[in-house]
Amino acid sequence: MASIAHLDALSPYLLRRFRNNTSALDNVKKSCCVYVGNLSFYTSEEQIYTLFSKCGEVRRIIMGVDRFAKTPCGFCFVEYYKNEDALDCLKYISGTTLDERIIRADLDPGYEEGRQYGRGASGGQVRDEMREEFDSGRGGYGKLHQTPDSRTLANYSSISSAPVGSSLELQSNPRYHR
Repeated sequence: MASIAHLDALSPYLLRRFRNNTSALDNVKKSCCVYVGNLSFYTSEEQIYTLFSKCGEVRRIIMGVDRFAKTPCGFCFVEYYKNEDALDCLKYISGTTLDERIIRADLDPGYEEGRQYGRGASGGQVRDEMREEFDSGRGGYGKLHQTPDSRTLANYSSISSAPVGSSLELQSNPRYHR
């Protein structure tokens, strides 16, 4: 007979990360902080607050941002005041849809300064750099799969004057050999 997994169980990632450190694993089990992954780059802090406050009083939300561009990069940390609320979040919110994306929630050892930045070489998340398929909610193709040829500059060399009534003047740009 198959058993049903506990919805508030620790993820395989955390079990691997702390496999030799039972005290750290026990601390994670008592944590009030939740890591939320697979967010759209366009999900707002208000949307996250609205959803996650259904499980308990939210202490704060820390949005994950690209290390260089300082733009959202698809994850956040949600801190609750009580561990029970964090566990309820795992039970009731992880696996639900927010901004047309199925989000993942996992207990977290606790937010520390610097963890709000993506760990990828391009400043975002590692998994977004490796992605081969197009995902409009997460910035298109993965960074490693964007070729320099896939992004072309617009060529406006055929335009010889600004629109009538415009106060703009056209300037020569060596990039376009004008």
